[in-house]
Amino acid sequence: MIQHLTHALPHGISLSCRASGEVGRPVLLFLHGFPEAAFVWDELLTFFAQPEHGGYRCVAPNLRGYEHSSAPTDVAAYRTKHLVQDIVALAAIESPHAPLAGLIAHDWGGAVAWNTANQHPNLMRRLAIINSPHPGTFLRELQNSPEQQAASAYMNFLIRPDAEDLLAEDDYRRLWEFFTHMGAADGPHAWLTEDIKAHYRAVWQQGLTGPLNYYRASPMRPARPGDPAAAALHLPHSMLTVNVPTCVIWAMQDIALPAGLIEGLGAYVPKLTLHKVADGTHWLVHEQPALVAGLLGDFLHEDKSGRAAQERTVTISARTHDRNSTNRPTGGRKH
Repeated sequence: MIQHLTHALPHGISLSCRASGEVGRPVLLFLHGFPEAAFVWDELLTFFAQPEHGGYRCVAPNLRGYEHSSAPTDVAAYRTKHLVQDIVALAAIESPHAPLAGLIAHDWGGAVAWNTANQHPNLMRRLAIINSPHPGTFLRELQNSPEQQAASAYMNFLIRPDAEDLLAEDDYRRLWEFFTHMGAADGPHAWLTEDIKAHYRAVWQQGLTGPLNYYRASPMRPARPGDPAAAALHLPHSMLTVNVPTCVIWAMQDIALPAGLIEGLGAYVPKLTLHKVADGTHWLVHEQPALVAGLLGDFLHEDKSGRAAQERTVTISARTHDRNSTNRPTGGRKH
C-alpha cells in the first residue's frame, strides 16, 4: 500500500512523498529523474516494504520542482548544493538515528545521489544508481566524445525559454517521444500503457518549469556557440570520489547515455558492483522491475550478510535475468 505524505524541511522546502513500510524500520530512499516523478518507484516501494524482502521503510520524494513539492522560481535554486540539501534533510527526518540502508536513484535523481554520496558518505550504508552518469565520466564524455555530445544535444533544447510551451504542445508529444524512441510503446519490454500515461499527464500538468530548471542550472551539457557549458568545467578528484559501497545498474540500450559513461568508473568508485543489462534502455525501472528488484535485493542483502564490497562487473543477457523472479514486481501498476 502506498502512503502519501509531505515533509516540511527545515530550510523552507516541502517535498511530497510516496512511502510504504513501517516508520522506524531501516530506510530506503528512492530518487526519480526527468521527466518522471515519485510514482515510478511504487512497485519497488511496496516490494521492499514486505518482510520477506527486507521489511524496509521505503520513501520516494517528488524532487523540488516536481508534482506537489516546492517549486522555487529562481533557477539558481536548482543547483546541486540545494538538491543535496533537500535529500540530507529528508534523510534526517525519515532516518534520524541511523544511516539510510540505501539511497537508490535514476537519471537526475542519480545526479543528486552521486553528489550526496560524495559529500555525505556517512548518510547511507549503500548507494544504487540506475542509468545516471557519474559526474566524472559524464564530464569527460561531454568534453571529448562526439557520440555523447550528440546524445546530450537535447539538453540545450530543454534550457530554451520556450521549452515549457513546446513540450506541452500536442498532448506533450515531445515528452512522450523521450519514452517511445526507446521502445516504451512497442519494444520487447513495452510499458507505456494508458494508465501510466495518465500518471505522467497528472504530473506534467502541475508544471514543467521546475523540472526544466535542473537543466538550466547545470553546466553539465554540450557546448554551443557563446556557451562553453561543460567544455569550461573542471571538477577536482575530491568532488568525484564515492567511497560508499555502490551498485550501478546500466541498461546498455540507452540512446541518451551511451556505454562510454561507465568506462573508468572504478577510478572514482572503488567499492563498485556494475551490472550491465544487455536488453534494457534508460527506462529500465518501467521495463523490467523484477530484474531491478532482484539486483537491488541482492546488493542490499550483501550489507546484511557482512560481505565486503569489491569492484566487479556482471553482464546480464535476456536469457539470464529471469532468475528468482517469483513475487517480484511485474510491471503492472496497482492502485
